[in-house]
Amino acid sequence: MTIQPNQFTSLQQQYLVKINPAEPPILTELRNETASHRKHNMSIAPEQAQLMIWLSQLIQARYYLEIGVYTGYSSTAMAMALPQDGHITACDINVTYTDIARKYWQKAGVSAKIDLYLQPALITLDHLIAHQKTGHYDLVLIDADKTPTPHYYERCLQLVRSGGIIAIDNVFLHGRVMQAEQARDSESIKILRQFNASLVHDSRIRMLTLPLGDGLTLIQKK
Repeated sequence: MTIQPNQFTSLQQQYLVKINPAEPPILTELRNETASHRKHNMSIAPEQAQLMIWLSQLIQARYYLEIGVYTGYSSTAMAMALPQDGHITACDINVTYTDIARKYWQKAGVSAKIDLYLQPALITLDHLIAHQKTGHYDLVLIDADKTPTPHYYERCLQLVRSGGIIAIDNVFLHGRVMQAEQARDSESIKILRQFNASLVHDSRIRMLTLPLGDGLTLIQKK
């Protein structure tokens, strides 16, 4: 019997759920609550969160920087995985969504590990750089608005340590960056298309883009 591509994808997802580490119940609860929101697809996929946790343990991360908190799935997952003395700097601008994140940080008992900055992320990143946080972070996740992505990246490259990792989510923009250029392309599509193509030529890093979720680029600072 031939398995069609969409059947294979569904079968693959079901199988991965069976053989991979189980999603903690609190994250399942958070994911289900997030699914009721109109922009539920803004949340990181569970398998992406598992990869981030695996990477954090691989490099023995203690300090994690997140740009784009949304309802808190990735920050909650990471805070639960970090050691007791680990710390998260979280950046967002939306009080409504981050109030949900705060609720789950409290439920998971990890609120003390997280500082939330509710202002444009570039302001926070410049503040961190100005206050001697360069080379401080072990792991970074950029999962926010796409137009400033190159600016987020350049600042995060200063803030992450040598050997540290920057992950950038939604680099496919639902497949739109893969399509041929069109006059009606939005600014975010144009910028992200150029940014994605530039990384392989950046001598400061090692990089790899994976087809997880809506595309996940992993960058290791040399």
